[in-house]
Amino acid sequence: MSVQRLSHQRRGFLTSSVGLSAGAIALLGGASGIARAASIDPAKDSGILNVALGLEHEAINAYQLGAGSGLLQKPVLDVAVRFQAHHKAHRDALIATIQSLGGKPVAEKSLDEYAQALKASTLKSQADVLQLAARLELGAVNAYLGVIPAFTDSALSKVAARLAADETMHWTALTGALGQALPTGALSFGA
Repeated sequence: MSVQRLSHQRRGFLTSSVGLSAGAIALLGGASGIARAASIDPAKDSGILNVALGLEHEAINAYQLGAGSGLLQKPVLDVAVRFQAHHKAHRDALIATIQSLGGKPVAEKSLDEYAQALKASTLKSQADVLQLAARLELGAVNAYLGVIPAFTDSALSKVAARLAADETMHWTALTGALGQALPTGALSFGA
């Protein structure tokens, strides 16, 4: 799967007319009582969340490929492992949410399958690994920002904004590690 396709899938998942239910987002945000009361269609929510879970599996494995490549130097390696841990926390929350909705979480593919999809064989330097990670994180930023206007409950918008903030932090750190300049214009994300 190409990075561009992954970004479009993330954006499509989050901005589709179906979107995440209030219940699913509330569970992800730690408000399980609200989640149970607000969930309208658990099967639909479970299906949508499984798409997100598949993307989290891919992000975790992308960081694993980078960490295992031998191309990352300390302290960049430490940061990549920390970001992978963030994605693992997202994965765990999604699994718990899917199960609480009565769904079956999508299985993780093999590392080799992710390596092929992400074209890991083209990663020849630390910069290559960081550029891949930065593109994935930027796609996540834009996906989360794209969903904020769809919420009618400001608490759900806050959860999406917090996720976007985490992803923006990841992107910013990766961009800095690459020695690239930050955007010069305001309102650079979510456009």
